[in-house]
Amino acid sequence: MSRIKLNYKIIFHFFGLLLLFNGGFMLTATLISLIYNDGVTIELFLAGIVTLLIGAIAMYRTKDHRKEMNKREGYIVVAFGWIVMSLTGTLPYIATGAIPSFTNAFFETMSGYTTTGASILDNIEIIPEGVLFWRSMTHWIGGMGIIVLAIAILPLLGVGGMQLFTAEAPGPSADKLHPRITDTAKRLWLIYVGYTVAETILLQIAGMSFFDAINHALSTLSTGGFSTKNASVAYWNDNPAIQYIIIFFMFLAGTNFVLSYYLFKGKVVKILKDEEFKLYSQFILIFTAVAAVLIYFRADVSISSIDHPMVLGEAESALRHALFQVLTVVTTTGFVSADYTLWTPFLTVFFFGMMFLGGSAGSTSGGVKVMRQLILIKNSFLEFKRALHPNAIIPVRYNGKSVSKDIVFNVLGFFILYMLSFIIGAAVFSMFQMDFTSAIGLSASSLGNVGPALGDFGPVNNYGALPPLGKWWASFLMLIGRLELFTVLILLTPFFWRNR
Repeated sequence: MSRIKLNYKIIFHFFGLLLLFNGGFMLTATLISLIYNDGVTIELFLAGIVTLLIGAIAMYRTKDHRKEMNKREGYIVVAFGWIVMSLTGTLPYIATGAIPSFTNAFFETMSGYTTTGASILDNIEIIPEGVLFWRSMTHWIGGMGIIVLAIAILPLLGVGGMQLFTAEAPGPSADKLHPRITDTAKRLWLIYVGYTVAETILLQIAGMSFFDAINHALSTLSTGGFSTKNASVAYWNDNPAIQYIIIFFMFLAGTNFVLSYYLFKGKVVKILKDEEFKLYSQFILIFTAVAAVLIYFRADVSISSIDHPMVLGEAESALRHALFQVLTVVTTTGFVSADYTLWTPFLTVFFFGMMFLGGSAGSTSGGVKVMRQLILIKNSFLEFKRALHPNAIIPVRYNGKSVSKDIVFNVLGFFILYMLSFIIGAAVFSMFQMDFTSAIGLSASSLGNVGPALGDFGPVNNYGALPPLGKWWASFLMLIGRLELFTVLILLTPFFWRNR
């Protein structure tokens, strides 16, 4: 079998385009640095210029590319594009000296772009404002997707973008708001930007500084979790309004952005009839009720606070912290209002299980996704009927429509591959002399892009204690989790690189 002939020029041309975007966003961080006079403006400016130059050279050297892109090239652009962005995204950290180690800088950058929110920084509050803004910006770029951003702004220089869109968001269904993929991406980003601006304004009204407000808005809508405070959102435990605002936008970020489009078009009935949205909402309500009751009656909150002591003697406070922590784990945002691993042993296992849930398909959250969970549950129940009526054709139905067997098999395959990746991930972490709890927590958190893990890497700890190889392994798990396994792992198969 002969090897496939790839259109390398268009691949590198697209890498150049991504680097232009990356460099441009670095310059916005430079502007923040200049405004706050944090002492690293020149370094950030140089990092942005270097990235822009590399991107410009790559685009210029490949300007005569053949404007055709097949599925293989789409997968390569997405998977390696993410790595290219992460490699250049380390420049602001290294140039400013905020994170001098390349391994640590790459980990922080990959954690940002994949919206994981795991950090190696011990003292976030001493980091210059420009660098902190860049850190939050990596979340925001990765949240909706670097590739979607590119096809939203430019029409791919004549290249059709559907291959990239399906590789970027390979969920069980692909809802399109408009027949043209570029128009779909533009509408998604318009909603994304609008929500970010709205949250920034509301957080500022509630008492946050503008800098804290915009950084937390960038992290919330991307379901990332990077904060400007060492104590994360627990820093504002004495300001319930701030936590409720973040709760509201975490919920929105964990829903399918197509539903937000329907909301703005006045199609509320279509949202209420959506099965995934109903199950997602039910999960949140049920999990919150269970957690709130246990917090109220059982949790020793006197030792679970992070910065400001929490007084959870009142039902409202118990409900608020339960809702906050449930949403931050289910949507894989990763903000922290308390150390839930100290509440009760049951709640520790409870929150660990939620790491495998994820938000809705078409959202910025990680994890398995509620739509896949729904299809798995429905198919499992139908197996009982099929056992009684082996000759009957009983299809899985979603939103009143029959789901093809190919999609059901894809979901089953994804779930098996996800759990296998989790097991292998935990086994590799255990090779670094980690205890069982820390190993499985790290694997689940990295693969699901959650952020806080368990054990030595729980909500109040960072990932700085991970050995260098452990950080690279965690970065790999973050990448395959963010791109939903198939997009990256398919590149490791021999048949991907063959003609047949």
